[in-house]
Amino acid sequence: MTALRWQGLFFSAIALLVALASLPVGATVGSAMLLLLVGLIVVLGVPHGAFDPLFAQRLHALAGLRDWSLFTLAYLLPALLVLLLWQRAPGYFLGGFLLISLAHFSGDPEAGSGVFFRVLYGGLMIVLPACLHVDEVARLFGMLADPADAATLAGWLHLASWPWLVATFFVVLWTARQRWQAALEMLAVAVLAIAASPLVAFTVFFCGMHGARHFLRSLAYAGPGAARSGLRYAVLPMVAVALLLAGALWIWRDVALEERLVRLIFIGLAALTVPHMALIERVRFGSRW
Repeated sequence: MTALRWQGLFFSAIALLVALASLPVGATVGSAMLLLLVGLIVVLGVPHGAFDPLFAQRLHALAGLRDWSLFTLAYLLPALLVLLLWQRAPGYFLGGFLLISLAHFSGDPEAGSGVFFRVLYGGLMIVLPACLHVDEVARLFGMLADPADAATLAGWLHLASWPWLVATFFVVLWTARQRWQAALEMLAVAVLAIAASPLVAFTVFFCGMHGARHFLRSLAYAGPGAARSGLRYAVLPMVAVALLLAGALWIWRDVALEERLVRLIFIGLAALTVPHMALIERVRFGSRW
């Protein structure tokens, strides 16, 4: 059994256990738990993007200070534009972030998964939390955008969540006949998204599935010696990300701790996801992922 299959089985087991432990639905995340979740996302989730310079080097044959300086500029500019969009139009930022997250998460399923399966899967962690946690989703969105816009968006997700759940149920049944593990992974993500609080569900999914799967695929793509090369290329980006996170915390020092941490997670991830996707999706659609 390949490393990706073992990772999928491990994630599915953890996700279902966390979902079971979250019953009955309704528990909220306190400040201490929120700090733990942010720590897990930063330590276990965000580093999967540290391989981006390695992908850039392979795709564009970067060499020398000039090439790497241009790459750094091209990487940071979209991230800065995302931050500017959040400041100027947070409602549009939030809607756009959800859409690109859906598209990005759709790359997690195994090779050979159809477009409908991928889109449905990609939206599980975006749409299904609003099934039973719509008030919590609206509250979290309200820390990123105008509360009225946040409530409206959460309401639309709540309406979409039930047909999304029904479609997921039938797709899981259909897929299980030929690709049982793909069906199991989809089921695990769906149950986790419905049962656990939104932040807990996102953390388990982002670290245990998305980040871990991306890391394993990155190693396979890079070939022998990838771990050593990846670490070499990853040092500066990770230092830069750490400095940006520290700077954001300082800028928002007068904001309440919970809101500051929620902003740190989602605004920071949105800024990093756009340039990250520009590299990863090219590899994926080039049939090299």
